[in-house]
Amino acid sequence: MAKFPMPGTPVRGSKSGKPLMAVFDLLGRSWSIGILWQLSDGGAATFRELQERCESVSPTVLNSRLKELRQAGLVRRTEDGYAATPLGTELYEILAPLRSWSRRWAVGLKRKPRSEKDASLQ
Repeated sequence: MAKFPMPGTPVRGSKSGKPLMAVFDLLGRSWSIGILWQLSDGGAATFRELQERCESVSPTVLNSRLKELRQAGLVRRTEDGYAATPLGTELYEILAPLRSWSRRWAVGLKRKPRSEKDASLQ
């Protein structure tokens, strides 16, 4: 079975496995947020439907992420395929405002002159 970042054990960015760092490690994995987003925003989906919604995800990566997200209690199997759990939906709702923020951030970056962008990175 796939191994997901477990709070209390070493994870990326934290030797002690702080819960926040464990969730960041899980969500930082390829397609984790995208899968959670699709199941929370678009509803339950079979493996094939979810693969189509995620466009370029490989079956191997999708399978691995689904196993990890299921172990983490964020996704579950249903009669309709896969669905976000109440905990997964709660996390989606917490992350959803980042969509608006990220759009404002992207627009702001486009408006800055190139030299200003480079200076802000130092």
